[in-house]
Amino acid sequence: MTQQSSFEPMFTVFFLVKTSPEWLAFSFDERLKHARGTFQPILEQFTGRVRLNWYDTEFYTATITDVWMLEAQDHHSYQLFCEKLRETPFWDRYFLIKEIFVGERNAWAKNYDVEALAS
Repeated sequence: MTQQSSFEPMFTVFFLVKTSPEWLAFSFDERLKHARGTFQPILEQFTGRVRLNWYDTEFYTATITDVWMLEAQDHHSYQLFCEKLRETPFWDRYFLIKEIFVGERNAWAKNYDVEALAS
């Protein structure tokens, strides 16, 4: 589930989540149906304001199974997005929200008015 839209994000949020036994009990087709029917419409409501990249990590750790990387144009859009998602089974039923980390890309460079490191 990657949503493409062009905007410069104000900040990035990393959700460290773990799939629940309930989610894993669904067939792949059922999981895809739930994701497209529940998660995708919320993403579409926030096109141009919130963007999602979904990373699978279950191959490398037992602690979490996925990382949802959300980029948000502003705090209000992010908060509204979370409110919508919390009203669905994706929040702490199908996926257990283990940690949420918020960061701003290269904030240190902006704060000191210097060019960020890059390769």
